[in-house]
Amino acid sequence: MKNWLKQNRGFVIFLVCLGLFRTAMADWNPVPTGSMRPTILEGDVVLVNRLAYDVKLPLTNITLGRLGDPQRGDIVTFNSPKDGSRLIKRLVALPGDVVAMRDDVLYINGQAARYSDLTPAAEQLGTGITVPALRATETVAGQQRTVQFLDRVGAKRSFGPLVVPPEHYFMLGDNRDNSEDSRYIGVVPRDRIIGRANHILVSADITDHWQPRPGRFASALN
Repeated sequence: MKNWLKQNRGFVIFLVCLGLFRTAMADWNPVPTGSMRPTILEGDVVLVNRLAYDVKLPLTNITLGRLGDPQRGDIVTFNSPKDGSRLIKRLVALPGDVVAMRDDVLYINGQAARYSDLTPAAEQLGTGITVPALRATETVAGQQRTVQFLDRVGAKRSFGPLVVPPEHYFMLGDNRDNSEDSRYIGVVPRDRIIGRANHILVSADITDHWQPRPGRFASALN
């Protein structure tokens, strides 16, 4: 073992540096689900800036210093307060905000979101399973993004009002009727936020034999 380490010392150092880089500075995460469609698709690999908000001790949630504050509209990765799984969602409400939803209409501090550019679509939920979808531009609290609604039974289309506690954030998936977000897992403590997703590195269509989607390579996330 000692001989192997000596002969491969450079490679071992590279792996250690790569591990520290991914746990402390930047990371790249494959996205396996459609909870952020149409912004992020299954098979996208997103680049995550781990230094967007905090400097953390590698491999822990221990914060060594703050570099900035999460903002409404940010797309963030975080560890679920429910089961610890890594999720990617959009941050829609800050500490102190009053957030609610009524029949799929989002309210921030009493202001109802406006929905424009309504576009019918079809969403594939599985092999041979397709449901009608409606995409729209959602505008609220100075933020604008494309969201999607599904003709799907059982989605939580109304909640609140809820006051977001200090040091916590409310997350929603852009694919509103197919996302396990703060409506189900609760608000997310700041120390569970990993970083901000800014770009898609590469993308492959997992429903079509992993065919590359070059048009999504190196594209910015909105």
